This record gives sequence, structure tokens and C-alpha cells, in this order.
Amino acid sequence: MKKRSQHPATVIAAFLAVAIIALPLIALLIKVPYSQLFSALTADGSMAAVKLSLWTSIVAALASLLLGVPLAWWLSQTTMKIAHFIRPLILAPIALPPTVAGLALLGLLSRHGLLGSAIYRATGWQMPFTTWAVIFAGIFIGMPFLILISESSFRQVPRDIEDAAVMDRASDDQLLRLIAIPQARSGIITGLALAWARILGEFGATMMFAGSMPGSTQTWTLQIYQELDINPDSAYALSFFMFAIAMAIVIILRKSLREAFAR
Repeated sequence: MKKRSQHPATVIAAFLAVAIIALPLIALLIKVPYSQLFSALTADGSMAAVKLSLWTSIVAALASLLLGVPLAWWLSQTTMKIAHFIRPLILAPIALPPTVAGLALLGLLSRHGLLGSAIYRATGWQMPFTTWAVIFAGIFIGMPFLILISESSFRQVPRDIEDAAVMDRASDDQLLRLIAIPQARSGIITGLALAWARILGEFGATMMFAGSMPGSTQTWTLQIYQELDINPDSAYALSFFMFAIAMAIVIILRKSLREAFAR
């Protein structure tokens, strides 16, 4: 079928949109001091921040997977009216301003928070401004992405496969483990990758809830922010590696992303 020509105004708007997104990224790549690339990454403070971000983001992503997949499955299957209220609530962090997300976490788990006050009275321990706060903030920010895509993937599992499993007396647990998860595997992996990328790049909520203490809560993005005042070249070099990770995720998952958001 012959493709229709696009209206000039549409083409102009399209290329303007490309320019707005692409030009800042190109500018970033141009500003990177490639001769200092690895020295900036391996500097003591930078390496500590990178290592902290990598392991905390992996832990947070795995926790999101273990908790988010069952929730996504439940949302895809339940007919309970409460799901209509739960779904927007658990997806809200996707659109929530990071500083508001950080304030919400403080409101829950700080020394005077909704749950934090009881924890502090019982144990003398509080989560904010610890490494645990980095992980918890990551789960809060990243898990909604996993739930959103996983639920959509579960809804695409052919109904006749589920019905056949039920007729064979498969339990709910077996239906999830042996039928639903294998069928929705691509969507779950896509959701997990996006959740991990979002957790790795988190800034505002982590800053408010965990602070920026070198070695314990200063993450990769917080290190970039600090280096911007001290050594801009180092900030650009560290940013380059985060850009490379983001591009790798998008390129590797480009087909899965199209399928996930086309549903």
C-alpha cells in the first residue's frame, strides 16, 4: 500500500519534537570529557556512589519483582470493586513529583511518621537517612512501572489457556507460576528493566528521604549533582555512563516496549 504524504505542518512539528528531545542528549555527549571518562568513574567518591546505586537498585528491583508481580496478577484477575481504588493509588508514584514522594516517605517512616514513630519507640531505629531508605525509596518509585506493564501483560494471556488449566484443577498458585508468568514473561522483564532504570536514576525522593551521605546514601545521581559544583567535567563523565545504560535498555527492549505500550 502506498504511503500517504504527510502535511508539512505535521512534519515540522515532528522534527521539532525530535530536536527538543535529541539536542540536549547530543549536547551531553559533546560536553563529555572522554579523556577523563574512566578516571572520573574510578575516583573514590564516584566509585562508592556507583557501587551503592548498583546494589541498592538491584535489591529494590528484585523486591519490586517479588511483590509487584503477584499484585499485578491479582489486579488482572480480581472483580472486587476495591481494585478500582487500589490501582490508581499504587500507580500514583509514576506521576508524583519526586519531592512529594520523598515527603510521603518521611510522613510514613520518619521518627514522627505514621509507622516510623511506633518503630522508633520500639527499637530506637529509624529508616530515613540510612541505606535502607535508599532501597525503600527505590521500591516506592520503581514498583509501579513493573505493576503497570505486568498487569497489562497478564491481561493478554489467552483466556482459553487459563480455562484449560482450571479444568485440569490447577490451583491459583500453579496458574500463576506455570501458566501466567511464562506467558507474560516478556512484559514482566520489560517492566523489571524499566523499574530498575527508574530506581537507578532516582534523585528527588532519595535526596529527601535518604539524604546524601558519602558511602551510605549518596547515590550515583546525587554524586553527579555534587560534582556539578566541584568538577563539571566529572559530572558529565558520570552522566555519560547513565546515558549509556539508558540507551542500552531502550535498544535491547525496543520491541518489548512497543508491544507493552501498544496493548
